[in-house]
Amino acid sequence: MTALNEISIWLAFGAGVISFLSPCIFPLIPAYLAQLTGTSITDSKVEASRSMILSRSVGFIMGFTIIFLLLGASSTFLGQQFARWGNMIEQLGAVIIVLFGLQMAGIISIRALLSEKRIHKKPTHSSSFLGSISLGLIFAAGWSPCIGLVLGSILAMASQSDTLYSGITMLLFYSAGLGVPFIIVALLYSRSLNKLKRWNKWLPRLQITSGYIMIALGIMIFTGHFQMLSSYLARFVPFGI
Repeated sequence: MTALNEISIWLAFGAGVISFLSPCIFPLIPAYLAQLTGTSITDSKVEASRSMILSRSVGFIMGFTIIFLLLGASSTFLGQQFARWGNMIEQLGAVIIVLFGLQMAGIISIRALLSEKRIHKKPTHSSSFLGSISLGLIFAAGWSPCIGLVLGSILAMASQSDTLYSGITMLLFYSAGLGVPFIIVALLYSRSLNKLKRWNKWLPRLQITSGYIMIALGIMIFTGHFQMLSSYLARFVPFGI
């Protein structure tokens, strides 16, 4: 894998972590856990065993990973079909990333990005492992501004991948960045959900900071400096992918 793609997949992992810490996921973890386990929350505790929480969380992550991998494959495939306009597509993707960054940072407000599009389905409790996978599929298939902006930027980068494998790997790392923290927090805080509230005050600042990072990333891709930086940073990566 090239130095550019190697750095990109770790950026995708970081983007997944940022998505996890977004206002539409982190504060709603108790609700997600209740839905996944089919239980209630009593005295700030999820009334389910840790083994059930782990298995249902894994199923949930598998569900949204399937959708994200399909999106990554589609983006890369389309990008390859227009390979003759590679430079133009790369710059278009950079512009999209900058726009999403401006939106996250609160510098601009685009109604199309603020409106929330979801698959309308009555919420149901997950009564099985397969049920938790289906909830993950529904979660990923819906559109939320909190996740869509970051995910859209990763898909824009995936469309520039040289191979289908590279694009899929990028979205796999994005899913891991979103899923691994979910499991960790679910297991650590399922018995004391009130402790999660102390972190909520940092979420708006994180979103703004992430927006500025996306702006810088988009500008670097547009100007061609991202590839030079990736080649330089690749020397410090302890292992390849």
